Amino acid sequence: MDKIVAEARRNRELREQDYREQALKIYPWVCGRCAREFTRANVVQLTVHHKNHNHDDNPADGSNWELLCVYCHENEHARHLDSAGRSNPTSASGAEAPSTYKAFADLKALLKGKE
Repeated sequence: MDKIVAEARRNRELREQDYREQALKIYPWVCGRCAREFTRANVVQLTVHHKNHNHDDNPADGSNWELLCVYCHENEHARHLDSAGRSNPTSASGAEAPSTYKAFADLKALLKGKE
């Protein structure tokens, strides 16, 4: 099992190096969000972001990639995860499910005797 995991990691690293090198040749070394410019000294902080979040979708023309600094890349993935968890719940009929929470349900009992 350890051998399979190690091989999968090695293959992933090779794949990442391959498309990263391609992206660095195609695009200017500038973050696509904050416009920070990079040089050979700090290019390690520039990452390749997959626009459709599919790391296996690596077209040779780079149409699914954008270069982002590590901070903007982390922010982009956090936003993606946040939005994925915010889907609207719907009932079986397709209509939005009504809220069952009643904020003031027991208010009269709580206020009784405080007059």
